[in-house]
Amino acid sequence: MLILFGVLAVANLVSVTLGIEALEWATKPLLCLVLAVYVLREAPRHRLLAAGLVFAMAGDVALLVDGQVAFVVGMSAFLVMQVCYLTVFTREGAWDGLRARPWIAGAYLVVWLGAGVLLWEPLGGLRVPVLLYGLALVTMAAFGAGLNRVAGLGGALFAFSDLLVGLGVTGTDFTGRSPVLMATYIAAQFLIVRGVTAGRSAARNDGSMAPVSHPS
Repeated sequence: MLILFGVLAVANLVSVTLGIEALEWATKPLLCLVLAVYVLREAPRHRLLAAGLVFAMAGDVALLVDGQVAFVVGMSAFLVMQVCYLTVFTREGAWDGLRARPWIAGAYLVVWLGAGVLLWEPLGGLRVPVLLYGLALVTMAAFGAGLNRVAGLGGALFAFSDLLVGLGVTGTDFTGRSPVLMATYIAAQFLIVRGVTAGRSAARNDGSMAPVSHPS
């Protein structure tokens, strides 16, 4: 399944870079679906993580459609995904890791406030829902860092990719934005999944390679 995910990831990045719309539609919805199947096969107890990936797939499909309504639908689907991920991280003991490093939460709060200031005027009527979504996003990312370094890196890349989405919504663009957005998003989803499911090999926040404790 991970090989299939890798093939889809490369194909999707090619489609975004070259502007091949049909290939993008064929590959983007399958990315998180394949990861969800991987989770259910390799770590079936993480059904909530798989559910989050299914909502991410729904968000991916919605964001392929132009228009504000599609954007709000996509953002709503990703919000549910954030809640699923946050719940999984918390169950796996992320709160203890985050409480030991409160500066992580502080740093993400600063990022959220900075993004809010940057995007406040351009977002117009979308300010409140986008800022609330952003708060959920940085909370998820912070708890990912509380779980282990792999999930933490995934959360950070997710926050970065969503910032690029926000810039696109406001009409701000630059050369290579779309490929960078998708590359960081794909890497984020993969790292979050690995951070949760590969607890025995994911680097813990204390620098050891001990397995993540799994509460019953």
